[in-house]
Amino acid sequence: MKILRLNEAPKVQYDLDGHILAQLPGVEVVHLNLKPGEKIEKHINENDVVFFVIEGKAMLETDYERVLVLKDQCIHVEGGINRGFDNISISPFKVLAIKTKPV
Repeated sequence: MKILRLNEAPKVQYDLDGHILAQLPGVEVVHLNLKPGEKIEKHINENDVVFFVIEGKAMLETDYERVLVLKDQCIHVEGGINRGFDNISISPFKVLAIKTKPV
């Protein structure tokens, strides 16, 4: 068993408040924290991603739709689709990104 505290987890390589909680064959788990007004610009990830909203609300935008995502929601975005977040609220937005990876 391995236990890792969020504040001890390695940072993501981007200019974000993000930490890699787990890297296993076939999956990566990343915790992201967006401040009010902060955005993650749309980008393509070739693999599927499942997002679980821990706290707050934000707009999740793809090339096909723009939806408000809220605490305790789980969202699946298929690989190859542009996606990005926009924290439109006055509170932090915290989300787990569970990324599939080729094995």
